[in-house]
Amino acid sequence: MMDASKYRVGYFPVDKRYNMWTEKDHIEKPPVWCSVDMRDGNQSLVIPMSLEEKLEYYKMLLEVGFKEIEVGFPAASETEYEFLRTLIDNQMIPKDVTVQVLTQCREHIIRKTFDACKGAPSAIIHFYNSVSVAQREQVFKKSKEEIKQIAIDGAKLVKKLASEYEGNFRFEYSPESFTGTEPEYALEVCNAVLDILEPGPDNNVIINLPVTVEMSLPHVYASQVAYMSENLKYREYVTVSLHPHNDRGTGVADAELALLAGADRVEGTLFGNGERTGNVDIITLAMNMYSHGVDPKLNFSDMNRLVEIYERCTRMQVYERAPYAGALVFAAFSGSHQDAIAKGMKYRGKKNLHEWSVPYIPIDPKDIGRTYDADVIRVNSQSGKGGIGYLLEQSFGYNLPAKMREHLSYLCKDISDHEHRELKADEVLGIFAENYLNIQSEICVTDFDFMRENDIVKITITFMQNGEETELEAEGNGSLNAVSNALKEYTGKEYTLQVFTQHSMQGQGSGSVAASYIGLETETGEFFWGAGTDTDIIKASTNALLSAFHNMTEGGK
Repeated sequence: MMDASKYRVGYFPVDKRYNMWTEKDHIEKPPVWCSVDMRDGNQSLVIPMSLEEKLEYYKMLLEVGFKEIEVGFPAASETEYEFLRTLIDNQMIPKDVTVQVLTQCREHIIRKTFDACKGAPSAIIHFYNSVSVAQREQVFKKSKEEIKQIAIDGAKLVKKLASEYEGNFRFEYSPESFTGTEPEYALEVCNAVLDILEPGPDNNVIINLPVTVEMSLPHVYASQVAYMSENLKYREYVTVSLHPHNDRGTGVADAELALLAGADRVEGTLFGNGERTGNVDIITLAMNMYSHGVDPKLNFSDMNRLVEIYERCTRMQVYERAPYAGALVFAAFSGSHQDAIAKGMKYRGKKNLHEWSVPYIPIDPKDIGRTYDADVIRVNSQSGKGGIGYLLEQSFGYNLPAKMREHLSYLCKDISDHEHRELKADEVLGIFAENYLNIQSEICVTDFDFMRENDIVKITITFMQNGEETELEAEGNGSLNAVSNALKEYTGKEYTLQVFTQHSMQGQGSGSVAASYIGLETETGEFFWGAGTDTDIIKASTNALLSAFHNMTEGGK
């Protein structure tokens, strides 16, 4: 039996005057991004990355465009230490990139951290201690003053060692478990640290406000950040940073609202990897900005490659429905959705639009290396004519008449329904070809010759059936009509040619392929379809007519 009474509000809202950020409706510029994939993300893996895997992942982060990368907790393990030394000793840190390392406010750990960072061209020493009510009372059993002194002593030591060790160092302090801490006390501790570090024009200090555990609605955290941002000392020289976790599933919302509230920087991971439910997903956060027209300054144009490297190095999997990166996030199976997308794409092409506004698809899949045919229109038993027709047109160049698309969609849906699976684009093409395209039947045309007299087209045509040729003459108001009339005379069958469309499939010259589509209606009102292709437009339409006739007379669908 679930019992909600055991839970209480464990966070500390701030005064309503720190809610002014709610008047903003969008993020105007990207934050400073810091990847913590190789520290916070790596420590959460069942099997942490090896040195080789960390090097590959690090290079990927550089390619994406991260300028600040937390590369590890060098005092925690030999692999962490060796990785940092590999980067420094092999000069693998670009001039515009800063590596970051994490350390607790404990003297021997801080000293080992500086040993690992010796000679770093640019490094952030990120030190922290827990300050929340629960941590003070249950874990450390110390007073507020004692906890604050831990932070002060840590600040004094990192400042002292930075002057003694070779390297270029900046400082970052985190009041861990910030979300479970009285805001006034968190501010007191942070300001005490800043008084030691003395931020200035040449000494920017990072104050990181971690959502170590999500405890509140996102707007509460944002107002806490606003409170800190507006009351921190030396604010002009302080970067306010965020580090949201995702315990309540609102890590992205925490970050977005806190950026509106005055934060400057975000620490997170690709695909949200991290302890428990994970860190904030930088891909989602950055692509949300991108979808609002803000360049996040991170390159996700080859999302499939990022997914492949991530899954291989971390042994984790990207959920199929993960925003932007998941395999199915652009997929439309619903017939109505497919129809709207297909019409939206045609509208976009017809109007030559630059601005993206296609229904159901928040960003252009091509921006992140996806394709319209394989990633957007997907065919199963729920699919409709619009999507299937669009898939054939985009992937293979066939632009079927509307009612023919509908007929094909029923064939595809029936197969998908009975076999309980999705149909790939090549399979849809196969169904189309098998049932409509250039069907080889008992009747074929071996020769024809046309002559026009005023508005009448006369034809001499040779049919062959069972190896026997028959030549006859007919006429009509056009070439296809003349062939159709000749076919009726030859077979004695009646029908009405109700639909005829055609288009060029490739090129504009004599070598282009013509595609024709024909719909025949019988005296009983039944419809039968055929399609034909050929470099000769008359042969293409003749092939389509014979295919439709075959379906009408020889048991075709």
